[in-house]
Amino acid sequence: MDLNLTGRVAVVTGGSKGIGLAVAEALGGEGASVVVGSRTETPQVTALRERYDVSFVPVDLGDAGGAGALVQAALNRHGRMDILINNLGATTPRSGFLDIDDSEWTRTFDLTFFSAVRVSRAALPHLLADGGGAIVNISSVNARLPFPMVVDYSAAKAALSNFTKALSEEFAPRGVRVNAVAPGPVRTPFWTDPGGFADAVAAGAGSTAQEVLDEVVPRQMGISTGRITEGKEVADLVVFLASPRAANITGAEFVIDGGQTKTT
Repeated sequence: MDLNLTGRVAVVTGGSKGIGLAVAEALGGEGASVVVGSRTETPQVTALRERYDVSFVPVDLGDAGGAGALVQAALNRHGRMDILINNLGATTPRSGFLDIDDSEWTRTFDLTFFSAVRVSRAALPHLLADGGGAIVNISSVNARLPFPMVVDYSAAKAALSNFTKALSEEFAPRGVRVNAVAPGPVRTPFWTDPGGFADAVAAGAGSTAQEVLDEVVPRQMGISTGRITEGKEVADLVVFLASPRAANITGAEFVIDGGQTKTT
């Protein structure tokens, strides 16, 4: 299926690894020009730049001025923007709520929620001026299935889901569609890096990180498909929602969790 993205300009926050990197690759493969914003350029982003029309902007979106700098860099390079993917999010697994102090709550909300607020605020005037476009926010099933080890992240994602609906209500009549994708566990560096979530779960389960990813998490979280989601699977959904093929989809949140969420 041709998603009609050739010539479109997309900005992806937190696009140097994980879901953001997969989204940038999928957008580039569909012919879009992609601007990746992140603090550091990974070798994977460098490789993408050699294959597609992908550029990298070093930016700290936890800083209030980072959002405007990222959007302006995209405009300077391409003269317009059509798509914004608010993917940036971060947390560190802990034992529970009492281990998270004010500074960590602030950091999590700055990166996971307020980065999306700021980049959206910087981007929307240009999306509107160019005749409309699409914003896709990467939320999480943790917005509705909060987990004590990431209670701050869960709260920030819940705010992001609410924010998605609010933006859609205001801007859909003016041509900007806003949707969210809520993944369950995804095989990304958040889980797989040393000291990441798989290691934290493995320590409590008496198993290895690999066993956690392949067996423990699907079983304990009730994932119906029996496996966690791959980054490319999330990216395919995100890119469809960002494309003209999804022209009348807005204000929606799409769960991709292998059947983990049991409620209707």
